[in-house]
Order: sequence, then C-alpha cells, then structure tokens
Amino acid sequence: MGSNKALRFFYLALPLLITFGKSDAQTVPRAATFQTSTRMVLVPVTVTDHDGKTITGLQPRDFNIFDDQVPQQIVSFGTQDAPCSAGLVLDISGSMHSTIGAVKDGALAFVKSANQSDEFLLLTVSTSPAASPDFTTDTGAIEENIAYTRPGGFTALIDTVYLGLNQMRRARNPQRALVIISDGMDNHSRYSKGELLRAALEADVQIYTIIIDNGAGGSSANTVPFRPSMIKKPGDQGADRQGPSLLEELAEKTGGLSFHARNAVEARQGMVKASEALRNQYIIGYQPADSDPSGKLHRIRVKSTVPKVTVHARSAYYAP
Repeated sequence: MGSNKALRFFYLALPLLITFGKSDAQTVPRAATFQTSTRMVLVPVTVTDHDGKTITGLQPRDFNIFDDQVPQQIVSFGTQDAPCSAGLVLDISGSMHSTIGAVKDGALAFVKSANQSDEFLLLTVSTSPAASPDFTTDTGAIEENIAYTRPGGFTALIDTVYLGLNQMRRARNPQRALVIISDGMDNHSRYSKGELLRAALEADVQIYTIIIDNGAGGSSANTVPFRPSMIKKPGDQGADRQGPSLLEELAEKTGGLSFHARNAVEARQGMVKASEALRNQYIIGYQPADSDPSGKLHRIRVKSTVPKVTVHARSAYYAP
C-alpha cells in the first residue's frame, strides 16, 4: 500500500464536517471542498470514561491537537454516525479451542449492534488466512458463518490482519474498521510485526481488538479500554505479554480501542463498547504546514481538557 494513497479517510472531505470560526459558532453541516494546494488532516477521535463508556457532546474547545509536537488550530469539527465497513478477524486456531465460544459470542454481539447500512467481511485466523469473497450487508449470512466456524490449526494472526488491511481497500464506506478477536499469539505468519504496524499506519482503517485471556498473562483491564500507560517497559514483559501487546499497539496506533475479556460475557461487553465507539466519533480537522516531502511520518497527539477521560486517536500518518 503506497504512502501516497494512505490515510484516504483523513484527506477526503466528509459531508458531516462542521466548520466554525474563532468564536466556535457552528454552522449547518455542508459538504466541504478543499484546494489541492491545501492539505487537510481529518482525525477520528473517541473519548471514553474510566469504565470505557463513550463520551458525547464535547466541543472543539475541549480538544488540543499536535502534529509533530506543534500545536494545531482546529479548523473543522464534527461528529459522525456514518455507515461502516467492518472486517471481523476471528481467531479460530487451535490455541483458541477452549475459548472459541467467547470468540463467537463477541463477534455475534458486534454484528447484532450494526446499523442497517453497515457491511461486513469475515476473516478467520488459522494455519492460513481466509476471507469471505466480498463485503456483505446480509448480517444473517455473517451470523451463520460465525456460528459454523470450528477451531484448529496453527496461528497466522499477523498474516490475517495484513490481509484484512488489504481487503479493506474494497470497502464501499469511508468509515472503515478491523475488529480482531484473538489471544494475540502468532506462530505461523510470514509477515513481521514491524511490517504489519507499518501497513496499519498507512491504512485508513481503525483497529479494535478484543483480547481473549487464555490464562497466561491475564489482565485486570477487562472491558476497560487499553491505554498506553498500561504497557510495561519492554524489559519487564514476558513472552505471555507479547501477543496481547501487539493487539494493544495496533489499536492504540490506529485510534481504535482494545479490551481484555476472560469469558463470553466480557467479550460481548467489549464488542458492544467497540460498536458504540464507532458510532460516536468526533472528526477533528487541521491544516499542517504543507512543505514536508511525500512519505514523511508525522506524529499526532490529541488531548482533551476534560478531566478524567481517555482520548483515542491515530498516533501518526504519512504525508501524501
């Protein structure tokens, strides 16, 4: 995936954008158009409380955004509940045999919470990645395919997520997400973690992860969204943390949310919260300096002035 095509979602004008002036007075939503000489970066942002509940009703003044540590002026702001194209990545490898019920229940909960115009692509993790032929709005067919999956084989998790990112290019909706349900372990992939993280940063796809705790390296986070501060230093992490850490990092870098689940109930709760987050995003727009060469990596940081909340937003993008 070329960096000049990356982050299409961030550079396209969305009809739900709301422009405002210095007084923060909002106008009627309209389709925005931009000059080719002006680069607009649009960042989807989710805000949650300490219980993982999505917070709505915030205003532009409640946010600060930084591009390579440089404060940016927010020039557009809005919310969206647009149709979503979602790739469901289900880990059905042999390591998930005892927890396949939680995987299925979580996936079904996400599908049942869908909007009528959402479309889905089902991908399964086993010895080799597998994907359904195309996106579909037939939730009944997706639910049936989920119900009939059977666990077995090795775990090519990284390869399956990489395939999912490529398949998302065929999605019809501008809002795109991969939702991964797995314990995070991988023992059969050709792609490396670094290659996957690079592809994730280049894609205009948010990644949400439900980490099934199989007993090793369990977390007390449960259905509270993962935050970067929860990560131990690399030297403090054992092998049992490497898989979950990958899933947490994928979500953190792409602006998605990450949840831990010990059973089917917590898997369903995590999926419902992920769906709510997708339905209640803020879209923050700013115009950085336009002098950087194509392919340069920019670091993004979004902060909120509202106390006791957690902000989830993409951590970086490549200049087009």
